[in-house]
Amino acid sequence: MSNLQIFLDVATEAALAAGAVLQDYLGKVEDAITEKGRPGDLVTVADKASETVVLDYLHRHFPEHAILAEESGKLGNQQNEYLWAIDPLDGTTNFAHQYPCFAVSIGLLINGVPQLGVIYDPFHKELFRAAAGLGATLNRRSIQVSKTTELSKSLLVTGFAYDRRETTDNNYAEFCHLTHLTQGVRRSGSASIDLAHVACGRVDGYWERGLSPWDISAGVILVQEAGGKVTAYDGSPLELYSGRILATNGLIYSSLSQELLQVPALSTWG
Repeated sequence: MSNLQIFLDVATEAALAAGAVLQDYLGKVEDAITEKGRPGDLVTVADKASETVVLDYLHRHFPEHAILAEESGKLGNQQNEYLWAIDPLDGTTNFAHQYPCFAVSIGLLINGVPQLGVIYDPFHKELFRAAAGLGATLNRRSIQVSKTTELSKSLLVTGFAYDRRETTDNNYAEFCHLTHLTQGVRRSGSASIDLAHVACGRVDGYWERGLSPWDISAGVILVQEAGGKVTAYDGSPLELYSGRILATNGLIYSSLSQELLQVPALSTWG
């Protein structure tokens, strides 16, 4: 097997095991929820337990690889060409409220470029996987992005950063603007699930700001391998550390990008 296939299989095992941990903790973390410095930026014992499982798998199989994990930060030699970006519980606020929209997200960057991704939604038992040149699947079946060609007929999804209360550089204006131009804009509270849903055609486009590499690394390759397009808002190549992403089925890409760039600043909205 190719290295990517081996990496994909190990990441899958890790995601499934971590997902089982999350299911065990669901509904049992009320007394073990804390904030990480910003209002609404939660962490639970489930986040940490899930991450421990993923790290154990990766350390055991690829001890020389670098890791960037939400709870543990940077581990290993960050100059290594292989960097795993891990979100052990994407959708912690949802999880804390027992709202069924959360996932384990494991992405692999090779020389800084997303090349592999596994996203596991344990509540719905949905396993999304992709690797460069190997396609994208949901529960082992091939998936593709939607065929919606018009923004007015599209369904979009987005999210709001934790610092939305302190800065006007947030998605409120874009959310309102695009709600009027489409068939709707949803907010799931999990970036990895949003990208997975673009990949399998449940929504036609996604944009967000205030993100970290572990939020989106797995989802980027998933959308690309499913036939979609992922860039910065203005069409330039995606910068994983910029915090901003635009992902679409490709067919509504130009119109969505143009609308995002011309949304009036929030400060001008009465």
